[in-house]
Amino acid sequence: MKTTAKTKLIVLISSILFLQSCTKAAEGSNAAPPAPELPVFTVTTSPATIYQEFPTALEGKNNVEIRSQVDGYLDRIYVEEGAYVRAGQALFKIDSRAYGEQMNMAQANLQVANANIQKAKVEVDRLQPLVAAKVVSDVQLRTAKANYAAAVAAGSQAKASVGGARINVGFTTITAPVSGYIGRIPYKKGSLISRTDPSPLTLLSDISEIYAYFSLSELDFIGFQKKYSGATLNEKLKNMPMVDLVIADNTTYPEKGKMSIVDGQFDKTTGAISVRAIFPNANGTLRTGNTGRVRMPQLFSNTLVIPQESTFEIQDKVYVYVVGKDKKVTSKPITISGKTDSYYFISEGLTAGDKIVYTGIGALKDGVMIQPKAISSDSLLRARPL
Repeated sequence: MKTTAKTKLIVLISSILFLQSCTKAAEGSNAAPPAPELPVFTVTTSPATIYQEFPTALEGKNNVEIRSQVDGYLDRIYVEEGAYVRAGQALFKIDSRAYGEQMNMAQANLQVANANIQKAKVEVDRLQPLVAAKVVSDVQLRTAKANYAAAVAAGSQAKASVGGARINVGFTTITAPVSGYIGRIPYKKGSLISRTDPSPLTLLSDISEIYAYFSLSELDFIGFQKKYSGATLNEKLKNMPMVDLVIADNTTYPEKGKMSIVDGQFDKTTGAISVRAIFPNANGTLRTGNTGRVRMPQLFSNTLVIPQESTFEIQDKVYVYVVGKDKKVTSKPITISGKTDSYYFISEGLTAGDKIVYTGIGALKDGVMIQPKAISSDSLLRARPL
């Protein structure tokens, strides 16, 4: 009996120990996992500049079609394609022999007209004393005076013909109206040139300044008007900073450009308005027909800056996780006023001094506690400058 009682006691103690171990195991399985350690930084303000880029087509300050004002054979070509010429320099010569003969004819007619004027005046001078002495009728004198007036008119007409003929002779030498670069010359020596030819002799481009034309959408235009101070559009343009030009090889043109003019109305088809920027081009680097992108700066003197990877989107709204004093995170919507390739500029939703989670936000939810690992905002900006 004693052995049986002892056996029962051992079984009872073993059962109690087994239950205790099961209870501890169950308690261990229900224990909360440790809070995740995540990088956290403090939101600060910083001066920044962002850029909007607009595709552009470039044109010279003056692009002049060179055309002949007289018909004839192309006698001489004084310039080469692509050459730089100055205003007044001879470019082409049209065969002037026919126009020279026309001027000779006009001058001869002028001499005849002048002789007729002298003859008519002599007749008037002869009749005046005879009429005064009543030797002849005054009808003859009036007739003589009328003939003199007709001779003077014919002389004026002949003189105008000489002037017109001289102009035509001058038109046979075609000169550059402005300084610039010669374009393609489709005609060769001996070609028959007409004033009605569809193609010009060449295109002369004055590229001392380059006009970069581009378009602003209605929203961009409204935003542009709000950004810069001034009562009128011209005043706003004067207060706008200089713009850059990115050329076809993705390099930035060394000269800065200034916004100059805005078209008078929006295009009904595209809903955009045309704008131009003027760039100096003293070295002739840029040419008419080049393409590029106008880069328009937007200056932020003191703005909140956060990395883009610290944000997430839900239904077209952008959020960040703000870390509270209890180390719990709360999602908060933000309003973005601008961005670079790596950063957002925040206008609403955050204040300087707020602490937000930098990375690792994919598995977070509101109310989750974390172990913040502080990182410096300055170190982020040094690693990836604005």
